[in-house]
Amino acid sequence: MSIRPLRSLMLCGAALLALAACGSAPPPTTGAEPSVRLLTEPQYRQIIADVFGSQIVVGGTFDPMVRTNGLLAVGAAQAHVTPAGLEQFDRMGRAIAAQVVSEENRDVLVPCRPARIDAADDDCAGRFFAQAGRLLYRHPLSAEELRLPVAVAREAAGRLGSFYDGLAAGLSGMLVSPSFLFVIENTEPDPAAPGKVRLDAYSKAQRLSFFLWGSTPDDALLTAAERGELHDPKGLEAQVDRMVSSPRLESGMRMFFNDMLAFEDLSRLEKDSLIYPAFSAAVAADAREQTLRTIVDHVVTHEGDYRDLFTTRKTFISGPLGRIYRVPVARPDAGFMPYEFPKDDPRAGLITQVSFAALYSHPGRSSPTLRGRAIRELLLCQKVPDPPGNVDFSLFNDPNAPQRTARDRLTAHATQAACSGCHKLTDPIGLGMENLDGAGQLRTEESGAPIDAAGNLDGIDFKDVAGLGRAMRENPAAPACVVNRLYAY
Repeated sequence: MSIRPLRSLMLCGAALLALAACGSAPPPTTGAEPSVRLLTEPQYRQIIADVFGSQIVVGGTFDPMVRTNGLLAVGAAQAHVTPAGLEQFDRMGRAIAAQVVSEENRDVLVPCRPARIDAADDDCAGRFFAQAGRLLYRHPLSAEELRLPVAVAREAAGRLGSFYDGLAAGLSGMLVSPSFLFVIENTEPDPAAPGKVRLDAYSKAQRLSFFLWGSTPDDALLTAAERGELHDPKGLEAQVDRMVSSPRLESGMRMFFNDMLAFEDLSRLEKDSLIYPAFSAAVAADAREQTLRTIVDHVVTHEGDYRDLFTTRKTFISGPLGRIYRVPVARPDAGFMPYEFPKDDPRAGLITQVSFAALYSHPGRSSPTLRGRAIRELLLCQKVPDPPGNVDFSLFNDPNAPQRTARDRLTAHATQAACSGCHKLTDPIGLGMENLDGAGQLRTEESGAPIDAAGNLDGIDFKDVAGLGRAMRENPAAPACVVNRLYAY
C-alpha cells in the first residue's frame, strides 16, 4: 500500500478548504466554518519575515496556547490576548517598526522618500501603510483603516521632529491591531446557492496562505482575490498550483510538522549536564532543524512516501549533533551536511532522532512511558489517558530497588491496578527505544545490565528501535494520523 505524497495531499486539501461554505445547514464536509483565530508564534514570525525581510529580529515571548486536537494552530481559535500579552505585542511591534524604518532598511522597505526628513509627509506615509498594511491585514486597507496610521504618523513626526519616527509609531500601532493579530474570516452571499453564504475572496486567500505557507497571502494571491478569481474553480486551481510549487511551501510544511510534533517544547528542553555532557542548547536547536530538514527533503524535495520517514537512514548532521550521534564531522562549524546512517546502525527514522528521543525523556534518564505515549498520541492519533493523581512511583524511582533496567522497573510499577491499563498502551512501544538514552545517544546496557529492546506495536513484534520504526511504517494508523492532523490544521 502507498499513500499520495504529502505535497499532493496539501494541494487537494487547499482546494477543498478554500471551497468551504456555510449557511443554515450543518457545516459541509469540504472545510471548517469561518472562524477568528489568534496568530500562533510561528505564524507571527513568518509574516514579519515575509513582509519586511528575515533581517528583522522578532524578540520577546508569546502567551502559551492550549493544544486542541493535537495542534496549537487549532487551539488558536480559542486563544485570547491577555493584558500582559498585549503589552508584549506592543513592545515587539515597536521594536519591529524601529528596525523597518532604520537607516539600514528604509530605502528598501519604504516605497518613497519624504519631502522633509524632519516633518510629516501624509502622502509618503499613506503609500507605505497601504503597501505594508495590505499584507499585514490580508486585504486592501479601507479609507478608515488607512486614515488612523497616517494620523498617528503625522502627530508623532511633529512631536519627535522625524518623519521616520512618525512612520514607526504608525506601524507599531498596526502591529497590535486585531486586524493583524487575528485571522478573521468573513462570509458573503453565495450567488450560486441562494440563501447560503460563502467565504469571501480574502478569507479564502487567508485560508490558503496559512494552510500552505503558514503566513500571510502574497501580492499575487491578494490580487487574485481582488479580481474574484478564487471563486472560480480554474482560478482557484491556478493559485493552488502556484502556491504548492512555491519555495514558501517549505515554510508551511515545516510549520505544520513543528506543530504536529510539539517541537516548541525543544526550546525549553534541559538535560542533566553531569549525566549527558554532550547535550546543550545548541544540540536542542539543531535537533529540531535536523528533523524538519529530513521531513522537507523527503516529502517536499523528493515527494516520497510519508511512511518512509519512520525507516529512512538519510538525514542531516551538524557539528553539535555529531557529538550526540558520535559521528565524526569534518567541519564542525560548517552547518548541516547530508548524512546516511549505516545499514547495521539501529538509528533509522524520525523516532530515533534526538528531537524525539531526547524531548520525550526526563532530564536525567530515558522514559519508555513518555516515548510510548508520544508515539501513540502524536504519530498515531490515539489518546492515552492521563495517570491518576494517586499513583505511587516509589517502585520505579527507588535507586536502591533491585530492578536495574527500565523494563524491570516498569514491570514492577505496572503491577499496580491503577497503572496497568495505560502502561499496556505505552510501554511495549517505548521500551523498544531503550537503546537510546535520555539524550538520544546509543547504549547497549543500563546500570551494567543488558538492555532488552524487544516489543510489540499493535500486533507487530520487533527486536530493536529500527524494528519499531518498521512497525510504525506498516501501521495504517500512521498515515491516517498525518492526514487527520493536516485536515485539522
